[in-house]
Formats: sequence, structure tokens, C-alpha cells
Amino acid sequence: MKNICDWSKCNKIGIYKAPIEKDNSKKFRLLCLEHIKEFNKSWNYFADMNNKEIENFVKSDLTWHKPTKSFGSSENFFRILWLNALDDKTGIFKNSDFKKFNRSNLTDKDKDALKILGLKNDTNWSDIQKKFKILVKKYHPDKNRGSKKYEDILKKITLAYSQLRVSMNK
Repeated sequence: MKNICDWSKCNKIGIYKAPIEKDNSKKFRLLCLEHIKEFNKSWNYFADMNNKEIENFVKSDLTWHKPTKSFGSSENFFRILWLNALDDKTGIFKNSDFKKFNRSNLTDKDKDALKILGLKNDTNWSDIQKKFKILVKKYHPDKNRGSKKYEDILKKITLAYSQLRVSMNK
């Protein structure tokens, strides 16, 4: 079944979506090519906004209209993770038995985790922590304009670091 253009007194086929409300992409009407061009010429998303509202909209658009926290914010998940990951409250990593991995004790998960971090199998804990810190700073979403790609990379890095941390506590 073909849809007829929603423009008044038009009998052409309507295949182009035109929003009915500016903040609701699910409600639209179908227009023909001629009328969608006319509609687009007159459409102004910012028509009812003042300069401050437009400025706030553009600023919010930089982060896809999602709230963000600066890396230094006390509520930032990655900051909390970072502080807890490097804080050795129990002193377990100060013990010399944990300073260096033994190649024979590495599981496949540990080897994969080291590979994700870009480290060799004989890496010591101090080097793992340094590399983790560098990678968190490099791939943090706040440093990469909220990019989902970098957020996913950071999640893999964090999981790899957590795997190595758990392995060191055996």
C-alpha cells in the first residue's frame, strides 16, 4: 500500500518523513519530493528558542545530549575505578612475591590481559600499573569527546587490568 502525500490537496506518493514535532522523531508525516523540499526550506528547529537556549543546545549536542562528568569529578566512574585500582590498601602488592609474574603461573586469561595492555608476559606489577594509567588517560571518553569506540576500548583495558589484579591476589 502506498501512502499519499500529507500536503493539502496533493495526490502524489508520500515517501519522505517530515517531523510533526521538533523533539519527537517518532511522529512524522509523509510528503512527496516536491513538498518535502518546500517543508525543509521553512523548517527551523531553533525558531522558538532564544540565543541562550540555542547555545545550550549546541553545547549539549557535543555529548549527544547525555550528561558527562569531568575526569576529576568525585562521581566519575572511571575516576573511582582508577583510584581504587591503584590504591593498595592491604599492602599485598608491596610483598616481593607479587612484584613479578612467573611465566608458568600465567593463565590464558592473564596472557590475553597482558596482550590487551600491550605488555610482555614477564612484566612486573609496577609496569602494569604504569601502563594502565597511560591507557586510561589516552582512551578516557572525556578526552575523546565521548566516543563510544574509545569507551569500549577503555572497558576492555579495565577488564584486563582487573583480571591481572585478581591473578596477583592468588
